[in-house]
Amino acid sequence: MKTSIFGMGYVGCVSAACLASEHHHVIGVDVSQQKINLLREGRSPVEEEQLPEMIRKAINNGHLSATTDPREAILATDLSLIAVGTPSREDGSLELCYLKSVARDIALALKEKTDPHFVVIRSTVPPGTTEHILTPLLLEGSGRTLDHDLFVCYNPEFLREGSSIKDFFNPPFTIIGARDQHTFQRVSQLYQGVKGAIVRCSIQAAESMKTLCNVFHALKITFANEAASVLHGCGTDAMEAMELFLKDDKLNISRAYLRPGFAFGGSCLPKDVNALAALGRAHGIDTPLLSSINASNHAHLLRAISLVERQQEKKITLLGISFKPGTDDLRESPALRLAAHLARNGYDLRIYDPIVCMYNLLGANLHHMQRIMPDLERYLDYDLDRVLDHGALWVIAHVTPQVKKHLLDRARKSPVIDLSGILSPDAAMFAYQGLCWKTPS
Repeated sequence: MKTSIFGMGYVGCVSAACLASEHHHVIGVDVSQQKINLLREGRSPVEEEQLPEMIRKAINNGHLSATTDPREAILATDLSLIAVGTPSREDGSLELCYLKSVARDIALALKEKTDPHFVVIRSTVPPGTTEHILTPLLLEGSGRTLDHDLFVCYNPEFLREGSSIKDFFNPPFTIIGARDQHTFQRVSQLYQGVKGAIVRCSIQAAESMKTLCNVFHALKITFANEAASVLHGCGTDAMEAMELFLKDDKLNISRAYLRPGFAFGGSCLPKDVNALAALGRAHGIDTPLLSSINASNHAHLLRAISLVERQQEKKITLLGISFKPGTDDLRESPALRLAAHLARNGYDLRIYDPIVCMYNLLGANLHHMQRIMPDLERYLDYDLDRVLDHGALWVIAHVTPQVKKHLLDRARKSPVIDLSGILSPDAAMFAYQGLCWKTPS
């Protein structure tokens, strides 16, 4: 299928590479000439496992191309995916201006072609956005008739940064919110190589799924961290308690996210928690639990800062700076905020994160780094042993299995603060402290 994808961020690039690998002909569209140039050179604008190789192959075999011209993309394709950003406003609601702009661009280009066209929204939006905001813009600007020569649906993505290629081909399900069976069947053709059920539902139900899932993931993380902190405070082994809790896989759902660890971050969880709470406020609905999640997450970050400060060591090694392993995304990263706090307060800090390269940071990722810690580059060091030798205290936000093995292979008894429970089964050789769980005996 000839497909154009608007927005070459994490979701757009991964979708483009995966669809191209399934022999769809894909045109990536973005307003950033820098991103388009990288794609044309066969390079990925974002860091993600397997993605650079897939993009290079797709560009070389002609299944993927890139442009800044919406008209060129629309005239050459039958279906368009919209995956542009919907960042948070100050009140927590989602900013839809980029989405509206793309809808207007697509509508204008559609006036120049007569063939039917399918528009698939992938961006995270509040329920009602597709039918009440975007579809009217598409119809008004194109002069087309809905369900006759213009077909619109909503198709949420469930891609986790760091494992998004695997997630694309092995999702829990594929959801297509469509008004009619014809649209559902046509869009389903995109996912013939994808495992799992393809489910048709209403457009508004589909729109709600990404936010609901992300808020629940955020809730699970916060619950585990808050509960573990209370248990730890009263002398209970929080890890043992949570392991018992997790044995109930009939009522306590699943293990995903539900374990004590560091604060959550990234571009999705904090934003979607705010968005759902803002949606409640807009309808006069009080949501005290939802409104407390990000505050509780921040309190968990403050616990980590306090734990580091109590060690009274000024030479600090920090392992991991992105919001999670396997990605270079610094947006809302608790490790970045921890590092910024330590740097501001006179700590002699060195940071090791082999995925985060300053020259590859673009767009919202770069802007967030510049706002939180503009001098990050001076603290980064890509020589692991040199970084480890520097610190009188090692603070672990996240590490790869290879780095974990390297830590355990070193005989040095350095004090360690483990913020994510990475070393807890193996850390007897260290002067070890977990963030809110018992020190191994």
